[in-house]
Amino acid sequence: MLEKLLNEIRAGGTLETNALAIRLGASPQMIQAMLEHLERSGMIRPYSTCSDGCHGCSLQASCHVDQPGNHVRLWQSV
Repeated sequence: MLEKLLNEIRAGGTLETNALAIRLGASPQMIQAMLEHLERSGMIRPYSTCSDGCHGCSLQASCHVDQPGNHVRLWQSV
């Protein structure tokens, strides 16, 4: 299951936790736990350019970080 998740991340695109859960046949909580495990293992890391702001970001339309209560974490494979 971890390899399938890693393949989804490597394939690129915007993948929200609930969408990943449906695609992989798992719960959103399980996907979140697997993402945390992959990060601890050094196989993925948080997308680092979000601190630069949203202007010009290709993920701006799907991120919605400017809306109250939205906390979006973006990942990239190592």
